Amino acid sequence: MSASTITSSSLDSAPVPNQSSHLSDDKPSRPNRPKPSRLKLTYDIVMIIAISIDLLLISTDAVLMSDFSRHVAGWLTISDALIWYQNTLHDPLRTAGGFFTIFLIIELLLRWAVAIKQKIYYRWFFFPFVHWYEVLGCFPQLRALRLFRAVVIGRRLYQLGYQVLPQPWINRIKFYIDLLLEELSDRVILTTIQNFRQQLTNPETHKSLIESTIARNRNEIEAALLSVLRTELAPKLQELTAAAGGGSILASEMGNAIEEGLANTPELRRYLRMIPIAGSLIESQLQHVGHNIGENIVHALNKRLLDPQRLDSLMMAIASGIAKIDTDNSALDTLISSIIDDSLTEFEAQVKVQQWKHQDMLNL
Repeated sequence: MSASTITSSSLDSAPVPNQSSHLSDDKPSRPNRPKPSRLKLTYDIVMIIAISIDLLLISTDAVLMSDFSRHVAGWLTISDALIWYQNTLHDPLRTAGGFFTIFLIIELLLRWAVAIKQKIYYRWFFFPFVHWYEVLGCFPQLRALRLFRAVVIGRRLYQLGYQVLPQPWINRIKFYIDLLLEELSDRVILTTIQNFRQQLTNPETHKSLIESTIARNRNEIEAALLSVLRTELAPKLQELTAAAGGGSILASEMGNAIEEGLANTPELRRYLRMIPIAGSLIESQLQHVGHNIGENIVHALNKRLLDPQRLDSLMMAIASGIAKIDTDNSALDTLISSIIDDSLTEFEAQVKVQQWKHQDMLNL
């Protein structure tokens, strides 16, 4: 086994999630890496096969040496075969496993030495931390960690375009990994939501949450209110000035009110009737003039108050005043509590939806 082979294997078998960017020198990104040599690929394939066989033998031996296998063998009436294995093959397999462990230790030390010589990592002692699963896998009690190296080599070969496992197997493995991660994350999120609900039952915590939320978002609240006022209220006010014939509903009603007020004033009618002949005519004209005065007043007010610039200034003042509302308000507290509770309930319902059940992998 050449030094270049050991070096390349030690580099490429490092797990991506556990290796910090400052541990090794700058390397080109994966898409720009050259194709590995045939010798390197052969070495990786041989190692993944050897590790897989070793793990298979370890698992088989552990199962056959357990009390469960003894009970099953007695139930299937194959106790003699199990006893023959335990007396004949168990010790040789343990010896073979010990030799393989020694081989892995020597191979790991050689790769460490090559890494030190070529200064692959920033410090010489970074190697065992980067390859922690290989170091721990050398211990007999932790031999199951050797599976990590097989997975890392297999993943690297798969990324290089080599089909290590059949695609249906890979799809199913990905599915169950996603299933496990989804279930774990859902449990964490639901527990967090429950804890948050319990915190909201504390009046002090609840009040502090409302105060801090409004204080942090006063500018956004003011902008949202101003947008609503400009979109909804301003057109409604301007509609009051628009009616058939160039008048307005409000102006007409104001004129009618003044005209009715003049007509219902007995003192005015008594004084006008004291004027001979022209009294009734003056009374009629006065009511008509009052009607026109009412309409003109409304039109003048609309022209001044509903001017776009003045109306926008009014909207800004209203939005600014509402945004500075006092948080010590029972109605506001109830409203925000309801919004928070509804939001948490809806979010909780979405989290409880098990997305993996909607995939075709289970054929449900």
